[in-house]
Amino acid sequence: MAKKEIKKETRREEFKIAGGELLKKVKELIAEGNVRRIIIKKEDGEVLMELPLTVAVVGTVLAPVLAAVGALAAFLTSCTLVVERKD
Repeated sequence: MAKKEIKKETRREEFKIAGGELLKKVKELIAEGNVRRIIIKKEDGEVLMELPLTVAVVGTVLAPVLAAVGALAAFLTSCTLVVERKD
């Protein structure tokens, strides 16, 4: 009997935002629940931070991550968020 392969599709979206809005937007995306990964890039495309998100990542585990995102936002004038979502 052949195994049926289930493919989970992912979509990528990009948001260009001001550094001051970074933490707020990341919190919104995490709250949505269907985000698999968030990548924060500088204006020149250099990846600054990659946040893999799983169902297991909740509460106090996220606190240090959000603190790091907040610190990063203080140094950025603008950035791009790449968001991978599961369909």
